[in-house]
Amino acid sequence: MALLLVAAAPPAAADPGARAIAEEARALPEPPAPPPVRVTPPPGRPPGPAEGLRAPARCTPPRTDTRSAVVEAADEAADTMRLTEVHRLATGRGQLIAVIDTGVAPHPLLGSRLSGGGDYLTGGDGLDDCDGHGTAVAGLLAAAAPAGERTGAPIGIAPQARLLSIRQSSPSFDVPAPDGGLRPAGDTETLAEAVVLAVRAGAGVVNISEAVCLPAPRAAGAGAALQAALRFAAHADVVVVAAAGNVGTGSCALDVPGQVALPGWFDQDVLTVGAVAPDGAPAPFTMPGPWVDVAAPGTGLRSLAVGGGTVDGLDGTSFAAPWVAGVAALVRERFPELTAAQVVDRILATARRQPDLRGALGHGVVDPVAALTALPVRLTPEPADAPVLAALPGTDPQPDPPAPALRPLDLVVAAILLAAAGAAAAVLRGRPRPRPR
Repeated sequence: MALLLVAAAPPAAADPGARAIAEEARALPEPPAPPPVRVTPPPGRPPGPAEGLRAPARCTPPRTDTRSAVVEAADEAADTMRLTEVHRLATGRGQLIAVIDTGVAPHPLLGSRLSGGGDYLTGGDGLDDCDGHGTAVAGLLAAAAPAGERTGAPIGIAPQARLLSIRQSSPSFDVPAPDGGLRPAGDTETLAEAVVLAVRAGAGVVNISEAVCLPAPRAAGAGAALQAALRFAAHADVVVVAAAGNVGTGSCALDVPGQVALPGWFDQDVLTVGAVAPDGAPAPFTMPGPWVDVAAPGTGLRSLAVGGGTVDGLDGTSFAAPWVAGVAALVRERFPELTAAQVVDRILATARRQPDLRGALGHGVVDPVAALTALPVRLTPEPADAPVLAALPGTDPQPDPPAPALRPLDLVVAAILLAAAGAAAAVLRGRPRPRPR
């Protein structure tokens, strides 16, 4: 089954607003729980060319939008995440994050920290990106400016983490569909393979900015291999983070009873991320559901572009997910004794909760500083709908430790627009712990 990329998708015809999204989610019947894992995980085979792949005539993302208002919104997101304080505590050093996406193009602000993990489309190394989606996700994760310089370039949440790019999907490529037609490359089978491949390559965190919404019975069959792969990752002590999905893409809609999102439905083994606007309210496109665990900025973002420059105006849960995947890498660096499950618990326990919006935000908006400073080290999250009583110990402002030095990188300025991924890739989501009601 084909997947649909969760990139900059336009909202559905009507823009329901933040609280309407949460109310709509509460009004629907509780979707069924996923079935038990019934199959073995795929082997994580080395990627090879997709059968019947049709390459595009051109592999060039369109130009960027450089409006100053968009740049200000992007800077606001960095301020919301308090990146200056965060990077005095942790930078992702020693952590490997796998990016399963449309590929990640080499970029001066990623430098030698980016490596290729394979390509399920062409059989390459994963370092080609016809769509710009994976490159933008990678920038939000780990872009790093030259040491000691204020360049105005975007800085990732984990600027010293290493990235492993696995190209698994692309709306720019077609493969044969079961009905005899064509569909965009990338499906739940290759996504399952890519998850296992990332685990076997040593990733401690996996980011999946893809998702698809389906009726639960169909999702149980189409997602069986993916469910097994996610369980394999959990047993291997790997944190898997996925986007919640965008209303109006990947068959995701607000008013469909019994609809579930993959991989978010398998919330025991994946951490799902919704998107918030600069005011902290749910973004109008973010797909709600009981599997949404946490939220992060997902509107007007700025990141890296194919060709060495930057891209502005990024909207989507695709671009909220890497904030949380990056925080997972930071927590793993700062608290190496924690298991993957304990890392997830810590992120959920320290999120800024809004119980009345739990359907869209899960346990709340991720708080990187609190995730890195709260005491004790091992935390158990409150139910997402529990009253907010007080801040956790250790989350008040503390004296800042010396900032770690960032590896110098050359900055190349160019302007290329990330294509808003349209007709075909994937929408995903994740796990409340405990499950919000």
